[in-house]
Amino acid sequence: MKPAPFGYLRPASVEEALAALAAHGDDAKILGGGQSLVPLLNFRVARPEVLIDINGLGGELDYIRREADGTLAVGALTRHRTLELSPLLAPRHALLAEAVPWIGDAAIRNRGTVGGSLVHNDPAGELGTVLLALEGEVVLRGPGGERRERAADFLAGSYLTSIEEGEMLVEARFPPAPEGAGEAFMEIARRRGDFALVGAAACLRIGPDGAVEEARLALSGAGEAPRRMAAAEAQLTGRRWDGEAARAAAEAAAEEAEPIPDLHGGEAYRRNLVRVFARRALECAAGRAAAGRASDTGSAPGDHRDG
Repeated sequence: MKPAPFGYLRPASVEEALAALAAHGDDAKILGGGQSLVPLLNFRVARPEVLIDINGLGGELDYIRREADGTLAVGALTRHRTLELSPLLAPRHALLAEAVPWIGDAAIRNRGTVGGSLVHNDPAGELGTVLLALEGEVVLRGPGGERRERAADFLAGSYLTSIEEGEMLVEARFPPAPEGAGEAFMEIARRRGDFALVGAAACLRIGPDGAVEEARLALSGAGEAPRRMAAAEAQLTGRRWDGEAARAAAEAAAEEAEPIPDLHGGEAYRRNLVRVFARRALECAAGRAAAGRASDTGSAPGDHRDG
């Protein structure tokens, strides 16, 4: 199929793009990399009257910047491949570095944008899952000026966000993991590059006494949008890390999940994937936290990112 007819605008600045959004309202769609929007246009799921092509705004929206507190500020028009290859991911953004290569294939990552992925908010999305695990936020700009929105509030539901009429996402902000935490991202798909059946992003900070001081677990494929697994985190916090703690947390995640069955797997199958990959990601993060602590004390060699 081919898209329904539409008008085409190519603004020269973010302000021009916002003016076009204000003029056309819900009848307009922003075109960035097009990896999510173009298929919807072709199947006529999306039928905007006007496309606002922001690919000429790279000077304003294509950047990766590390800030003083370690936060990685990423412009909305930054391509996934640019992020994947950025030296700024090391050493404090191992979780993001592991997740980005799972986004589609190389051709998709060369065109797809960070902002487009987050606004699309696919339930299987990698970037939203990582943003939740890192307690990040997005920057939105609209008629009322600029505002920040926490990832947990922005990722509102299946293909839904809290973005308001006339607003556009201009930046994603990924804080570093807590000092001393181990991080891990894992997912499973039918084929590499397909949408994930389940993805897991884990951060664990374990004290010298072996107790979990902080636990974060975000999952994709566990509901209508990427989500933090509060019950699993509560199972771990303050508890000594061991195999039983990992099992209990994974079981809590499986119970908390609300997987959506489809032709690739029923609810029971997907819930079991949640159980398995939550545990694997937590165990990997714990191993990296332990290796990093040993390396810091000089008792063992090795890069904690390699576990």
